[in-house]
Amino acid sequence: MAPSNPSRKAPASRKKPADAAEAAEKRRRSLDAYARFSGIGFQMAAAIFLGVWGGQKLDALWGTDPWLTVIGSLLGVGAALYAVFKELIPPSR
Repeated sequence: MAPSNPSRKAPASRKKPADAAEAAEKRRRSLDAYARFSGIGFQMAAAIFLGVWGGQKLDALWGTDPWLTVIGSLLGVGAALYAVFKELIPPSR
């Protein structure tokens, strides 16, 4: 192992307060975006699941296999897309 050079200064690892605040804000915005988009994914999955599940239950009740499952899944996909567009497109004034 090579001996360290005592005359050499260590690099400054401390950031200026403004830089630290900017980094914290950037991290917070990144986490906000992650939470927002993962929430959209869960909403989509829930809407499609509920549509398929409801269609299967109604098919079992009324004996209309597979038609209400297909209709329920399409309604679930439509509801999921509506939720995505509502979240991503800002309202116009």
